[in-house]
Parts: sequence; structure tokens; C-alpha cells
Amino acid sequence: MTPETLSDVLRESARIKMRLADEQAGAILEVIDTVIAALARGNKLFFFGNGGSAADAQHLAAELVGRFIRERRPLPALALTTDTSILTSVGNDYGFDEIFLRQIQGLGRPGDVAVGLSTSGNSPNVLKAIEAARGNGLITIAMTGEGGGRLVDRAHFCLRVPSSDTARIQESHIAIGHLLCQGVDEAVAQGRIPEEAGNGNPPA
Repeated sequence: MTPETLSDVLRESARIKMRLADEQAGAILEVIDTVIAALARGNKLFFFGNGGSAADAQHLAAELVGRFIRERRPLPALALTTDTSILTSVGNDYGFDEIFLRQIQGLGRPGDVAVGLSTSGNSPNVLKAIEAARGNGLITIAMTGEGGGRLVDRAHFCLRVPSSDTARIQESHIAIGHLLCQGVDEAVAQGRIPEEAGNGNPPA
């Protein structure tokens, strides 16, 4: 790689993030407020995706259960990409398309938030999980590339990174995820999310 190529890649990544700021700041803020409201009610978040998006799902869940910037209590977030026994048994018995679906059906409750990451917007297992989540009363959020694929019509919110380059899309997904984590941190500091955990169940 030449210095010129390196510079071009970094500038392109920055350009995409600037377009996100210009074109989707309002949508991102709406998603952040929606997640804050869910956590304030005592609901939980589920993150899921494939490959690099699976790693992103784990990264974001870890920021919430651990910490992002400030010290606060652990928040209820789970990556559906980490339990090898579930992934392999469901994949073997029901098919790879159901590895996230079965977990959403078993763990999700109305008011929880399901966040599906798919650069194409067409990953079958992400689509099935988002559809099931929405049908079961969960709030659904998709992070995709520029077209949004079929997730555009399936999720309540679809944040579309203005690029068709997988690497650049994933870089922006983490940027969006970090904005979400920062917004949650600020909400805890402001008292919008209680510092003390409740009983783990949303109010009736």
C-alpha cells in the first residue's frame, strides 16, 4: 500500500462519516433516544450479525455491560453471536437462518430492542430475527449499507451508511454504535436511566 492509497482510504472513511452527520443525524438521535427509553423502562438490548458484524455486535454489547466512557452500572445488553452451543445446535437442527431467530423468540420480551447489523441488509438470519422481534413487540433497529436491502421494510429504524464498501460500512457501524453508547452514558449521568437496576422486568 502506498502513502497515497492509505490517505485515500482514510479520507473516504471520513467522507462517509461526514455524510452520515449531514444526512442522518436526526435518525441516529431518534434511535439513541429510543434505546435510552427502553433501558429506562428496564428492557434489554440484543445485537446480532454475521462475520465482521458479529464482532461489532459483541463489541457494542460489551460497551454497555462493561463501560464506555463513564463509570456506571452494567446495562442489560447481549450479543446473540457468542454461544457456540446455541449457534451450532440451532444451525444443525433448524438451519443457519434461524440462529438469531430462536434466541429472540426465547429471550426477547415486548419493549426490548433488537439491533441487527448487515452491510447488505439482506442477511437471511438477520432478516428472520428482525421480523420475529417486531412481531413479538420488540423495537427493531437495523444498521446497513446505502441501499438498506430488505431490512429497510422490516425494521422500525434503518440506519443506512452511504457506501457499498463493506469495510467502510462496518467502520461507520462502529461509529454509530459508539454514539449510541455515549448517548446512553450521558442519559445515566442525567438520571434518564436509573443508576440502580430494577428487578429486570419492565413495568406492566
